[in-house]
Amino acid sequence: MTTSDLTAQIGQLEEEVFEKQKELHELRRQMPPEEIVNYEFLGEHNQPVHLRDLFGGKDDLIVIHNMGASCAYCTLWADGFNGVLPHILDRAAFVVVSPDAPETQQKFAASRGWKFQMVSAKESSFTKDLGYTWEQDGQTMMMPGFSTFKRTPADQILRIAHQAFGPGDPYSGIWHLFALLAEGVNDWGPKFRYA
Repeated sequence: MTTSDLTAQIGQLEEEVFEKQKELHELRRQMPPEEIVNYEFLGEHNQPVHLRDLFGGKDDLIVIHNMGASCAYCTLWADGFNGVLPHILDRAAFVVVSPDAPETQQKFAASRGWKFQMVSAKESSFTKDLGYTWEQDGQTMMMPGFSTFKRTPADQILRIAHQAFGPGDPYSGIWHLFALLAEGVNDWGPKFRYA
């Protein structure tokens, strides 16, 4: 196969992937929204914060389901969101929810330079109810991801869409950059610190 044949094939596939991604997003938005109760979290200084409060002055909210300070993968995604936070906040409210206690969250966020709001679901069923925590063989399992919410004029809270995070997903560009290196991702995994 010639270089021009490969270039044409790559271009065609890129167009197909782009169109399929648009179609996938549209299908997710067409799923019937589910009404969500006004969950209570712990905010800074262990103050109660409700899901409705997290919208601030916005009608749309993005909640990141983060596994906490012990997860290097969740830290990678959060580092990336921190970098684009002003752009996100121009369109929607944004918060990271983890099972860590507020003091642990604040200390870890400060060490990473994170500027987004964090709340603790440590004493809430929020993460489990939304499908990001479950029991398996006597152990609590967790998965990172996100949920999007809409606040209606009647003050209902609706979950519009959700998706899990994982290596190669569209929410952390680093995997796609590494995929195009000579040896690809090559079993790379994130660390909290690099030499």
